[in-house]
Amino acid sequence: MRSFLAVLLPDALRAALDAAAADVRQRAPRVAWVRAENLHLTLRFLGSVDEATLGRVREALDAATEATAPFGVTLGGLGGFPTPRAPRVIWAGVVTGAEALAELHARLEGALAQRGGLRPEGRPFHAHVTLGRARDPRGAPELAELLGERRGGFGEVMVAAVHLMRSDLDPSGARHSVLARGELRGGTAGRGAR
Repeated sequence: MRSFLAVLLPDALRAALDAAAADVRQRAPRVAWVRAENLHLTLRFLGSVDEATLGRVREALDAATEATAPFGVTLGGLGGFPTPRAPRVIWAGVVTGAEALAELHARLEGALAQRGGLRPEGRPFHAHVTLGRARDPRGAPELAELLGERRGGFGEVMVAAVHLMRSDLDPSGARHSVLARGELRGGTAGRGAR
């Protein structure tokens, strides 16, 4: 079991992302695509952690979310990590709300370090939804031009909670389940997407 902190997306937005990736999927057979029901905005990957650590992560989640007001995020455009020319990760980007997501990520990192005993990831946060991962370690250069062409918007989500998720692998792929939910309760709602 692996765990992570994420913003879950509504069905309509996941369907829009899945439809946007359809063209890309046809041209990239060497990419493992994320199933539509598993699409989400990852805020922090935790990896394999024991039950005691998960308890502290729940405390950190509550501490970080109580000081954060709900905000909107709009998703749009496709890209790739580490470079668009040979992407190993294909993603949908954040058009509006990226700054609020970065602030929430920073609060989570601080709370995880203080209460959860987890070190910060040590790399810059880049808000995105992972759509697929190249099976070839050299990436998927055949997607470079296509990713740059896909700039349209996919929809928006009101970020009102962060979920502690569990990911289990089975023969049909990853199965995600919710372990805990931290409601955003601070300040005034409405920053981000309008």
